[in-house]
Amino acid sequence: MYQEYQENFNHVKLEKGMYHLANKSFLQALEEADASSAYENTPLAGLDAYERQLKRFDIRVSGVNCDKVEKFFTTTESAVLFPEFIRRAVMQGMEESVLPEITAAVTWSESNRYQGCVLSDTTAYSVTTSATAMPVSSILESTTISSIDKYGRTVQASYEAVRQQRLDIFALMLRRIGKQLADSIIAKAILVMKNGANATKTTIAAKDFAYSDLASLYGKFKSFHMKALLASPGMMAKILVMDEMLEASSKDVTEICLPFGTKLINCSPMDDNLLIGMDTDFALEQIQSSEVILETDKLIDRQLDCIGISVNVGFRVLMTDALRTIELTTSTT
Repeated sequence: MYQEYQENFNHVKLEKGMYHLANKSFLQALEEADASSAYENTPLAGLDAYERQLKRFDIRVSGVNCDKVEKFFTTTESAVLFPEFIRRAVMQGMEESVLPEITAAVTWSESNRYQGCVLSDTTAYSVTTSATAMPVSSILESTTISSIDKYGRTVQASYEAVRQQRLDIFALMLRRIGKQLADSIIAKAILVMKNGANATKTTIAAKDFAYSDLASLYGKFKSFHMKALLASPGMMAKILVMDEMLEASSKDVTEICLPFGTKLINCSPMDDNLLIGMDTDFALEQIQSSEVILETDKLIDRQLDCIGISVNVGFRVLMTDALRTIELTTSTT
């Protein structure tokens, strides 16, 4: 039975056109030709259709025996796998950023303008007496339009320059690009949240900033919970040396929480004068109109001299009460 499955992924026809199918990614096209569900309870269980193609062409992308970039170009079919390798490396870098942590939902839009919905829920939740109309919560179309921006990078790397590089090292470079790309996207998310919470921000003189201000911010969340506090690396350093943080910061260096349970997130695009407290389950919506886009044909043809990598992303605040900010001011007198 395993041999039958092996023959199946060995005979998938790989071609450039698989990257250009309407409403279908390269991986989805591969999965249609070679469904992962057929490999349950076999040695290939747990691999997706792309990973099975790497196995087919004996391309090792990590480990002691990691191959070099040129291994993808052994045949015209194996070369078709190269753009997906780059996309996955860039995406891994983006996913290693704090972006997935701070978004409550990801919405896909067919255009670069998005009109979501809002919840009107100001009436108190209380006992409803018999024969009395129940209080109303309304879900309405938003009156504002969220724009979706393009974020991209041009990568210059000729085939001759990289063909002898190990794939894991090449992927490391791409992951770094993905992380930096995500940071530029996060900067937009921060601006959206800052503007969305502007009416309720707390202003404090920088010289007076103390742990009590963090506790006070936590107390401003009523029906929501301040699950995360975003801070710049410089602000993180100030918070970590507070006496109240000495015990908390020594427990787990991979995840630092304030004594009352809020996760402290190191967010490099943040300004040193800003703190954002948020309920990560309700505060921010991420809107995308595209996956990470590559110039696939050029990559397959080994025209790596100028690779365009881009993604279209926007943000909007879902519920303003799920956000609170502190802004530190410096006296000029």
